[in-house]
Amino acid sequence: MRVHHIKKRIIADINMIPLIDVALILLIIFMVITPFLVQSELKVSLPESSSAARKDEGKTITVQILRNGKVLIGGKKISFSRLEKELVLRMSRSYSKNVIVQADRRVNIQKVVTALDIAKKLGAKKVGIGVIQKKK
Repeated sequence: MRVHHIKKRIIADINMIPLIDVALILLIIFMVITPFLVQSELKVSLPESSSAARKDEGKTITVQILRNGKVLIGGKKISFSRLEKELVLRMSRSYSKNVIVQADRRVNIQKVVTALDIAKKLGAKKVGIGVIQKKK
């Protein structure tokens, strides 16, 4: 019988598998965290636009939110709590059911989102935020 003598030698190779695992985990973590970091760094300056013209201005329902919290629908002043009832009346008469929310730049964004949510809940086909054209 022959006995094989295996010499025990020092392994000089680097084990790459744990290194690759750590690198992939770090990559996944950065891919998940990056959108949150970018989103928090964005500065939004509303409501100016260079292309603010609309084609179907007569067909849309325009909701204007003033700085003091008052709401205008088609030039008629109402309270914010009555917005839903007034939109129900206007949307029942409107063929296109498009709603544009125009808000003062200093209005709390939650009021704009609430107005958009109410319009969408009532069945508006298109909702949008109105802007004013930038002065050149």
